[in-house]
Amino acid sequence: MTATTDTPRLPFDRPNVLEIAPLFAVLRRQGPVVGVTTPAGDPAWLVTGFEQVRAVFTDPRFGRSHPAPEEASALSDAAVLSRPQGDHETEHAEHARMRKLLVPAFSANRIRRLAGHVQELADGCFDAMERAGAGGEPVDLHEHLSFPLPVLVICELLGVPYEDRETFRVLSDRMGRMDIGAGAEAALDEFAAYMGRLAAVKRRDPGQDVVSDLVRAQADDPAFGDDDLARLAAGLLFAGHETTSNRIDLGALYLLTDLARRDALAADPEGVHGVVEEILRLSAPSGLGVLRYAHDDVDLGGVRIARGDAVVLAIGAANRDETVFPDPEAFDPARKPNAHVAFAYGGWFCIGASLARTELRVVFGSLFRRFPGLRLAVGVDELRIRTNRVTGGVDRVPVLW
Repeated sequence: MTATTDTPRLPFDRPNVLEIAPLFAVLRRQGPVVGVTTPAGDPAWLVTGFEQVRAVFTDPRFGRSHPAPEEASALSDAAVLSRPQGDHETEHAEHARMRKLLVPAFSANRIRRLAGHVQELADGCFDAMERAGAGGEPVDLHEHLSFPLPVLVICELLGVPYEDRETFRVLSDRMGRMDIGAGAEAALDEFAAYMGRLAAVKRRDPGQDVVSDLVRAQADDPAFGDDDLARLAAGLLFAGHETTSNRIDLGALYLLTDLARRDALAADPEGVHGVVEEILRLSAPSGLGVLRYAHDDVDLGGVRIARGDAVVLAIGAANRDETVFPDPEAFDPARKPNAHVAFAYGGWFCIGASLARTELRVVFGSLFRRFPGLRLAVGVDELRIRTNRVTGGVDRVPVLW
């Protein structure tokens, strides 16, 4: 597969951060699988159909590894989510081993015990917001809630010192940048080194946290080395705060760009479950997708995908597939069923999904009780989409109340 000048290049232009690019729907009408060029300039197949996206997640002929990594198409120059990962021969066995290792760390009981504390942490963020807005000036919800709350939660879960948050905030930002070349990989190496030092601390003084769990697991699994542990922990820390932070930002925007949505949730806090699922379904912070590689020749959506070809799963487009979701652009908290793929699917279903849902339910179940008159201080069209980061999103959400 080769990139050509007539294949559309990701990311596509979009009206604002709450909508996906109209080109996704145009391409899906052509077929659920079409050729595109990645931001790195490489060829890939873009999958926009809901059923085809789920099929890739459940088909062992696709994976994150590549049979010849040096020849693989890249999604971008970011150090995460953009290139082959793992060994082609052992990827699926390693993935199963890592999931088995992490299941206790993200168990329902542990998340349930954490839920009450998430509310306490959120209340602390609300207090900081209130102090910042005491003079009636706009307050940045991203800086006071969307960023710090997921950081507080994931730090507690992993056993990472909260006082180190600026260190990994900077490193996370650099890892996800698509415009700094080798600086992104250098940041990933620094992040892994940081987590390696933390693991050494936990080895001497273990606690009830995920990094300590991973250190203990090394005693039972000598193949799980220090480099594996450091990179896995760095990935958990990056994913645990970056993606949830984006969802809080976008959720607030969905609810504040139509104050009837805000008021409906304030009047019926029990409706938060449906609200959160619609936020998850509709939010597409990056406008890119999930990268996979074909391990064999595969027929998908009427297209023959060759071994080694890159496949980009457009989750935001799949979650708006009108054959699955009636009136797909509508924000409908009563939507049933709502079997979106925001957390992937099958064996790749996000292991931190219950934690993310817990955080979002706490935030949106209590935000408008605390700030019933909350509203945006700027139009959504004035918010800049972070197109230079693989995770996308916005870097500010100014609000008033």
